[in-house]
Amino acid sequence: MTDATHPFDALMEITARPSVVFVRGAGSYLWDDSRKRYLDFVQGWAVNALGHSPPAVAEALAAQANRLLTPSPAFYNGPSLKLAQALVENSCFDRVFFANSGAEANEGAIKLARKYGAKYKNGAFKIITFEGGFHGRTLATMSASGKKAFEPLFEPKVSGFRKAKLNDLDSVKALISDNTVAVMLEPIQGEAGVWPASDQFLKELRALTKEHGLLLIVDEIQTGMGRTGRLFHYEHAGIEPDIMTLGKGIGGGVPLAALLATEHASCFEHGDQGGTFNGNPLMCAAGLAVLEEVSKPEFLKAAADAGLFLESELQKLSARHGLGEVRGRGLLLALDLKLPIGASIVAEAFADGVLINSPQPDALRFMPALNVTREEISLMIDCLDAILVKAGAARRVA
Repeated sequence: MTDATHPFDALMEITARPSVVFVRGAGSYLWDDSRKRYLDFVQGWAVNALGHSPPAVAEALAAQANRLLTPSPAFYNGPSLKLAQALVENSCFDRVFFANSGAEANEGAIKLARKYGAKYKNGAFKIITFEGGFHGRTLATMSASGKKAFEPLFEPKVSGFRKAKLNDLDSVKALISDNTVAVMLEPIQGEAGVWPASDQFLKELRALTKEHGLLLIVDEIQTGMGRTGRLFHYEHAGIEPDIMTLGKGIGGGVPLAALLATEHASCFEHGDQGGTFNGNPLMCAAGLAVLEEVSKPEFLKAAADAGLFLESELQKLSARHGLGEVRGRGLLLALDLKLPIGASIVAEAFADGVLINSPQPDALRFMPALNVTREEISLMIDCLDAILVKAGAARRVA
């Protein structure tokens, strides 16, 4: 497919995309090459924590680009040391390994757990994950995921992953064996339709893993960096995991991810883990700029308040149209549509200049910038309300 300005055919076809080209972004808005403006409640799938092209990140990148791009991971660099220290100071973890994507961070977590099993648990290597979970698109992370669409792809998968049911502790207990080394989960399953693990389940899971000497790995690729109103989601449950992965929001729009671990779980030896661009100063400078802003108590409170407002407005919308529950926490929320009409609503909203996401046919997902305003939330709600009225998608009762 081509048009007069843009040749689309050179890109490998891996997903359906609308034939518009975005050329500029600022805060909660994107503009395409015809100057049409879009209100963005996807933000690169929860990537742009501070919105599009935030000045703090742009300035950090420009300043660092004029100093040093990368000296190679064989040497220390200032931004990576500062960012690692800041992450440690703001979490329950002691060590940080930087990566380029969430999938790579999760791959590292899997490798670290298996290394731990080899060193301390007689070669235990199995990791309990969860139905509906999504951990990335490498072979190992696809194998760890509980996404049904992945099951027939790229066989044979990496072995060693058994799937429990979210919020069902007995299903976890039933899978524990002498070969089990860890339990890995997303605190909120985003791709599955925004299904949260309850705080009580997370507490019980932490107790169970300690009882059996297992590592607890939290995949906070989507929930971390203030997305749920705390810097990290595990804080809501008052637990301390052994390993955590971060991605998406940590870079504020650039490819950056992190694997964090306690001293107890940090068992990599020289040569076990690495990566050409991992921890490069350019990306870490951006990460520092994001963390410095997002970790401010007043910023987190404002994000939490925005999340409560969005949740309230979605609940009102649901009541007006006879729809289902609002799930999630903070600024990672889903609206249950009760009907498989998500794709058509997304398309209508796009035509009206609003970007939303439908991770499942019967649900809409909302992942705005953490500094989204009430006015922007209201504009999105008004757009969605008009679409539901126009389409007659559900019964209007108020």
